[in-house]
Amino acid sequence: MPYAMNRRHVLCHLAALSGAASLPALADGAPILLGQSAPFSGPASELGLAFRQGAMLVFDQVNARGGIGGRKIELRSMDDGYEPERCAANTRSLIGAGVTALFGYVGTPTSLAALPLFTAAKVPFVAPYTGAEALRTPFNRYVFNVRASYFDEAAEIVKQITAVGIKRVAVFYQDDSYGQSGLQGVQAALKPLGLAPVSLGTVERNSTDVAAAVKSVVAGSPECVIQISAYKSCAAFIRAARLAGFGGNFYNLSFVGTQALADELGSAAKGVIVSQVMPFPFSTRTPVAGEYLDRLKASHLPGKDPSYSGMEGYVAARTMVEGLRRAGNTIHAESLVAGLESLHDFDLGGFFVNFSAQRHNGSKFVDMTILTEDGRVRH
Repeated sequence: MPYAMNRRHVLCHLAALSGAASLPALADGAPILLGQSAPFSGPASELGLAFRQGAMLVFDQVNARGGIGGRKIELRSMDDGYEPERCAANTRSLIGAGVTALFGYVGTPTSLAALPLFTAAKVPFVAPYTGAEALRTPFNRYVFNVRASYFDEAAEIVKQITAVGIKRVAVFYQDDSYGQSGLQGVQAALKPLGLAPVSLGTVERNSTDVAAAVKSVVAGSPECVIQISAYKSCAAFIRAARLAGFGGNFYNLSFVGTQALADELGSAAKGVIVSQVMPFPFSTRTPVAGEYLDRLKASHLPGKDPSYSGMEGYVAARTMVEGLRRAGNTIHAESLVAGLESLHDFDLGGFFVNFSAQRHNGSKFVDMTILTEDGRVRH
């Protein structure tokens, strides 16, 4: 799997960064400190590792050119294993260390665990790797979403499946805030059509015990299954459902981790569909993807395989850097909020981010891809 062979190297580096949390507050002219809590171990680790790698392609280049106003960017990353309690502890530590912003959190349950903490501390929370509606409604002055929402993704999936006459839709979802958010998006998209899921199946976070879910879903005789979980549980469900005789299509939200899902499934990936909220990262069809691929190839970071998760980290970091540049000579939480809010239809190279004082949801872009039996992602 991409990044897997380099996990030890990456985790050692992350441990060193995490241990730095006890350092004194940074003085003027010192690095701009950003904090990240994400899964760098456990069943969702490929998402955290790839996102961070994509972000570091940007931050390393900016730092090599002198940083922002002479100050380099330091991304202090801490492992939460995709567990909310660990994420909350990490967030307290990062806020205590004096971060200018929190950046690139991965996951809905973890991000929601951090929500009351950064809101109370008035620390910007930028580019979380989640489409959760709870980070969009009600409006929160300190949350900046770069990606489209799960409601946006669900609407596009439902549009596609109903366009070909499919009406019997089942949902397999992670039994937590992420899965519930995605399920609500599917239900909201089906309701105007007079439809509802014919069957449901759930799986616990960080588990691949899907036997009960397969039985429940297949019992509804669905024509397709929309999956809202991480890549290991989704792969386990696909294999088990096929063995149980299900012959329909599988649709996944972007958070599944497209390349990780393809790697996990092997030849069984053929025909699995994944919605995407980032530009296609495997060719130079958009300028931002061309940049990402060029920097990835030239980098000395562990892992050289492009991915949607890496692309998202790259886009998120580009957005953060522009916000920091527009924050003025004295960079702090409030000036960063103002800087990000000035990004009106900001063109990253074929991908636009649109923020304002009343709008912190930067994109509604959704695309569809299909996996092949040789592990590729087809646009």
